Amino acid sequence: MENEREDEIEDMSMSPPSLGSMQIAGSNGFGHSMEFMSQAYLPNMYSEIDIKVEDSTFNQDPPLPIYLKFEDVEFRVRDSQANNPVKTMMSKVGTQHHEEEDRYKTILKGITGSIGPGEILALMGPSGSGKTTLLRVVGGRLVDNVKGKITYNDVRFNPAVKRRIGFVTQEDVLFPQLTVEETLIFSAFLRLPTNMSKQQKYARVETTVKDLGLERCRHTKIGGGYLKGISGGERKRTSIGYEILVDPSLILLDEPTSGLDSTSANRLLLTLQGLAKGGRTIITTIHQPSSRIFHMFDKLLLISEGYPVYYGMARDSMHYFSSLRFTPEIPMNPAEFLLDLATGQVNNISVPPEILKDQESADTSKAVIKCLQLKYKHTLEPKEKEENHGAANTPEHLQLAIQVKKDWTLSWFDQFFILYKRTFSARSKDYFDKLRLVQALGIALLLGLLWWKSSTSTEAQVRDQVGLMFYICIFWTSSCIFGAVYVFPFEKVYLVKERKADMYRLSVYYASSTLCDMVAHIFYPTFFMLILYFMAGFKRTVACFFLTLFAVLLIAITSQGAGELVGAAVMSIQRAGMVASLILMLFLLTGGYYVQHVPKVMQWLKYCSFVYYGFRLLLKVQYSGDQPYECESEGGCRTLQSSPAFDTVNLKGGLTEAWVLIAMALVFRVLAYFCLRRRIDVCN
Repeated sequence: MENEREDEIEDMSMSPPSLGSMQIAGSNGFGHSMEFMSQAYLPNMYSEIDIKVEDSTFNQDPPLPIYLKFEDVEFRVRDSQANNPVKTMMSKVGTQHHEEEDRYKTILKGITGSIGPGEILALMGPSGSGKTTLLRVVGGRLVDNVKGKITYNDVRFNPAVKRRIGFVTQEDVLFPQLTVEETLIFSAFLRLPTNMSKQQKYARVETTVKDLGLERCRHTKIGGGYLKGISGGERKRTSIGYEILVDPSLILLDEPTSGLDSTSANRLLLTLQGLAKGGRTIITTIHQPSSRIFHMFDKLLLISEGYPVYYGMARDSMHYFSSLRFTPEIPMNPAEFLLDLATGQVNNISVPPEILKDQESADTSKAVIKCLQLKYKHTLEPKEKEENHGAANTPEHLQLAIQVKKDWTLSWFDQFFILYKRTFSARSKDYFDKLRLVQALGIALLLGLLWWKSSTSTEAQVRDQVGLMFYICIFWTSSCIFGAVYVFPFEKVYLVKERKADMYRLSVYYASSTLCDMVAHIFYPTFFMLILYFMAGFKRTVACFFLTLFAVLLIAITSQGAGELVGAAVMSIQRAGMVASLILMLFLLTGGYYVQHVPKVMQWLKYCSFVYYGFRLLLKVQYSGDQPYECESEGGCRTLQSSPAFDTVNLKGGLTEAWVLIAMALVFRVLAYFCLRRRIDVCN
């Protein structure tokens, strides 16, 4: 990826977080496991399939043609060194213009070009030259601080254009727990229009699988991190299939051959040629292609330090530089030759003598780059601008067609059911993990043995049973908070990618995610209480059992909402755990067990604590204020309400705490949704 991307530009194409083997200390969560090493894996024993472009069915239904033009494109970002106090002091002596310039770093410096359907444009240049930045600007992923003119069929970028663009990032952002076929099927059902039947959607998936040579790995998990899966070439082709399912007119690929061997890279480029022949416009960044791959490109844009140094037909590039008297002295791959020129490294390359004249060796590379930039500006750029201006306008029907905004392909509920099924498929092994079940079973048995057939006959026994109640609150509060706090930070990269493609509404994702996770947050506490309740000697009435279970589930669901809120607000794996731990500690200390009489200055904390309300609710459900105890003492029987353990709890009170917990659970989720929307919109 490009080195010039600043911190404030969210890198959506970053590597998806590896969930494997990362176990956060203190996490007892069941909602989003961080261990995948135990998952089943069927080895892919087959080699990659050769792709025959001639037999490709991509050409059957050509998409809407897009003629892309970009002229004098500039992009800049805020310089992270602008806050340096020394630099700020020095800049005060300069003009206001210079101060403004110092605050920004220019990445792209006036790039012009055009490409039409059936063509492949390669963006080449050294690392940090601006290739990926230009790709993201052209794809509408970067819109702020962009200057220049970019048109699609002579129409500016708009939401309608956005849905006709397929963007394949350098790192393949795919759910590792799903198989290749499941990934494509869920994409098809979410993105293809409603006028297509289920059979037609399955047929589209089948065609894509065959055309991309994914038949033999279709039932293999995507994998990633510590979860084994398909090979790099198959993963890249799956990413491409994920985008071409909806017939995008413009396909943008960021380093599609990165990490692939030459044979796999060659096959991938053959696939792109087949896509281009189907009437699509394709732009790809590429770092150092082989000579075979280089000759597959139709057009080439060579960038050096943000400046273009060549734009035109790829096959004419060597002739152009030869005309400038830059020629290789030994047989070289054209791509290597061009990259050497873009970096100013002219070893084994003959250059015009006047460039080296009066130049020190350290300045040779700068002189070469400056010469190439000037030659381009005076030779190729005017020609390209003239052709762009002189070219006939795109036919009116294409201009109108690209402005037709596609509505959501599915209703809210249809999107919800599909996304719920995908989320459940991706997390199902996590929800019903044997280790989680053993954990709940083991702790329930341990607590049951420690409090075996406990009673409330004496003050000491009452304190013991109240302590068990508070431990139940602690256990399920911590489990559910840490089970939910990492969900959104982990899935941020997937969510940003799919939201950029307008695959579904954010509210659908949030609803399906929270309801899916609620399965685990209901199942495990229920399983836990079925064992512990009768071992610990609690009241053996049906009403009391179900009310106690309801109280525990309410605590779990409220804690899940609090975890989601923290995760959505922070959106950082490292910081989310730290913030959740701090909040949990504050709520436990003010929960009403360790300190019953909280000082007035700190009392507001306990009213914000759902542990406080959950603990009180459990006590009110399990105990009655007029229940006698200490009957064998000298003073005779006393009521539980008179026990010091219930000084601050009115056991005869109503179930106000239940309504407070329900309100908290709803408020936490509403706030979590708006925090999530704010953080995702910033990324977009």
